[in-house]
Amino acid sequence: MYFYKKSLRTRIFLSMFLLVLGASVLIAIVTVFQYKEEAQDYHRDRLLRKEAAIRENINYILKTTTYPVETAQIPLIFKDKIYEIKDIHSLEIFLYDLDGNLLKSSKPSFFKDTVSPKMPDFALEMLQNSPTKSYIKEFEEGGQKYQSSYTYITDSYFKPLAILNLPYIEDDGFITKELTEYLYRLGIAYFFMLMAAIAISYFLSKYITRSLKEISEKLSETRFDTRNKKIHISDTPQEISLLINSYNGMIDELENSAAQLAASERETAWREMAKQVAHEIKNPLTPMRLTVQSFQRKFDCNDPEIDKKMAEYTNTLLQQIDTLSSISSAFSTYAKMPAQQDETLNVVKISKLALDIFNEDYIYFFSEEEEVRARFDRTQLIRVVTNLVKNSIQSIEQKNPAEPRIDVIVKTEGTLVNILVTDNGIGVPEENKIFIFEPQFTTKTSGMGLGLGMVKNIVETYGGTITLASSEEKTIFKVSFPAML
Repeated sequence: MYFYKKSLRTRIFLSMFLLVLGASVLIAIVTVFQYKEEAQDYHRDRLLRKEAAIRENINYILKTTTYPVETAQIPLIFKDKIYEIKDIHSLEIFLYDLDGNLLKSSKPSFFKDTVSPKMPDFALEMLQNSPTKSYIKEFEEGGQKYQSSYTYITDSYFKPLAILNLPYIEDDGFITKELTEYLYRLGIAYFFMLMAAIAISYFLSKYITRSLKEISEKLSETRFDTRNKKIHISDTPQEISLLINSYNGMIDELENSAAQLAASERETAWREMAKQVAHEIKNPLTPMRLTVQSFQRKFDCNDPEIDKKMAEYTNTLLQQIDTLSSISSAFSTYAKMPAQQDETLNVVKISKLALDIFNEDYIYFFSEEEEVRARFDRTQLIRVVTNLVKNSIQSIEQKNPAEPRIDVIVKTEGTLVNILVTDNGIGVPEENKIFIFEPQFTTKTSGMGLGLGMVKNIVETYGGTITLASSEEKTIFKVSFPAML
């Protein structure tokens, strides 16, 4: 399982390496096994060939001898001839009688030093029971491998006369040398094959994973609320091409879904906004209607207090008209998207200027830098600051702390400009934090709740963010947007 946790590139590389290495080791093992079998067959065939040649020489001697062709005469018949045969075939020769007793040897000292002068009983039994009347025994002595053949010598009437024993030393020096040279050449060939496999696996894994890596990066960057780029990679395998085509198709579907969802959300938002506007308009219309109806019923041109009543009636209508006007202005301000203008301004100066409209003595401005440059529309920046400060003032008025305080701080953090508005007002409950920047959300008894929604709209238009951190002691609104470096 550890192998499967590795990256695809590593697994391809290791697989190619282990495949070539395993193949070279397997072929080396098979080669050694094959050489050993061939060597064994070679020695057996060579012994049989020598045995056949020696038997022909023995048969010739038996045909030309002047001694009686009998088992007892074998030592006399081969008294000197056995050494000639040995010299011709370079092989020791031992002749036994039919009971396994030694009759004649080309090297008596061999038996004197190492072997009993009597033929082994198991060999005699195996020879007697063999259908081919021949038996070959393989054994090892002193680290040297031997083969010893036993076969019958017969007269012209195929009557067994003696047993011929030929001890054969398996000299594997030449074959071992050939095997060593072959394995050496094979090792060199597989070494270069291994190096080639490493190089091929490296570039192959890099080629395959390059496409997968790019696809992975694109997938990680895919967002529902942004325009995603398609993948365009040439010269890719068919499987990778299918994956890329599937991703590009998914991007098209995602954009269509995002467009449909955005349209649906806009439609829903405007419907809710229309309901809110209608509700807010009804509030002042009701007292206006009641005032007009009351004035109509009680109007008397001869009433001595007609001027006073007319003034009250007029003031009531004017107040409600002003309320309607403020509702219209708030809605118009929110609905109007801030136009992005390439205006370079000093955020410190404009933020401080935005505070001049407020008369509250508990508003303080701080900035460690005299100038922080950014691209932002001047009017929109003032609108952001004033709306946040107004929100803080209203929060303080709802709590009435002993020492009210609002701090407006401008500072830089890396490549961002931060505007922090801090107050010690009533704060925002935890359950309301997720709704605080939504249009028409408000906890106040008056107003439409469009201020913070408008601020968020403006800031995000310029590539920034707005966050809230609130507790019982302090509330902090933090606006961040790119600075000019």
